[in-house]
Amino acid sequence: MLTYLIWGIGYGFTAAMQPGQFQAYLMAQTLRQGWRKTLPMIFAPLLSDGPVIAIVLLALSRLPVWWLQVLRFAGGLFALYLAAGTFRAWRDFQPVQESPSSGDRQNLFRAVLVNLLNPGPYLFWSLVTGPLLLAGWKVTPMYGIGLLAGFYVTIIVTLAGFILLCSASGRLGHRANRFLLGISGLALAAFGLFQIFSSL
Repeated sequence: MLTYLIWGIGYGFTAAMQPGQFQAYLMAQTLRQGWRKTLPMIFAPLLSDGPVIAIVLLALSRLPVWWLQVLRFAGGLFALYLAAGTFRAWRDFQPVQESPSSGDRQNLFRAVLVNLLNPGPYLFWSLVTGPLLLAGWKVTPMYGIGLLAGFYVTIIVTLAGFILLCSASGRLGHRANRFLLGISGLALAAFGLFQIFSSL
């Protein structure tokens, strides 16, 4: 089981640190509303990956090839929508303020949607961790559980560190925050356009 736990930790760290629209979204939200309001979003993979894993392991191989392209296109459009909101925040930049607590669930829902519409997790689970999970589970379910535990604990801890690192940029001043906010908006737009063009 230790081997599968180590694999889970390694792949979890890789998935969390791999540049993508989810990481760009976390950066943008941290710069817009602070780390306290963004930190709950680290649990988005736990909420979104369940359906992803189920689709990949049970149904993805039976679906037509164009289905992943449709998903990629939809994810690209959603990333552009998020980028537009980030650019509006960049244009009308204000120092980080505490947002009302009533928006926490909406922010978490958006983070889940970003991850759910991102083809990255589908590809990751279908090509890397999915076959490994199935192989371990066939030997004993404890191997599969060890892989999943190592994977998601590492993702949560790594994303939390990423958010805190982005928040620390606030010490550099409001101009630096506004600059980083613009960079995260450009990253979201770039990921969105890449997904759209790659799906066509």
